Amino acid sequence: MSRREATIRRETSETDVSVGLKLDGTGASTIETGIGFFDHMLIQVAVHGLLDLNVRAIGDRHVDNHHTVEDVGLILGEALCCATGERTCIRRYGSSIVPMDESLALVAIDLSGRSGCWIEAPSADKIGSFDAELIEEFFVGFSRGGRLTLHARILRGGNRHHMAEALFKAFGRALDDATAIDRRRDGVPSSKGSLS
Repeated sequence: MSRREATIRRETSETDVSVGLKLDGTGASTIETGIGFFDHMLIQVAVHGLLDLNVRAIGDRHVDNHHTVEDVGLILGEALCCATGERTCIRRYGSSIVPMDESLALVAIDLSGRSGCWIEAPSADKIGSFDAELIEEFFVGFSRGGRLTLHARILRGGNRHHMAEALFKAFGRALDDATAIDRRRDGVPSSKGSLS
């Protein structure tokens, strides 16, 4: 079994993003995007997904936070691709339903090799100073970079902070589930014999 970790850096005229990901971690993280609420959400992913996660992002935040959030999702997805390699011996599917007070979130992941994202989450207004519509941009970028199918949905909610936090916690747990080693499996979890 490989070390199941990766470090990726991508620099463009809009952002400079580096992500270090260790799938078999303890939930340790160092997150520095310059966007406080987003940092808080990424910490939830690490803690509840038991991933070691290091994220450093410098973006054109004088424009807005869109490029930074989207590119962090994209690069985190690419790091996942590198860390899972050929995706042998993993469960492939992961899901989680997480409550946070009055809010309830569901996330389901398929490490299928095919990108797709379907999301129902808060998109109007702001959560503090964070544009809620960027939650979807993060997950779309992640599914594209990670070559995976992702469904995320708020089943019940009131407070937008609670809804978002429940969603990111569920995402971390679902990711841990999907990438977990299945000791009974020898090879790729697909009848086609490939997840690429």
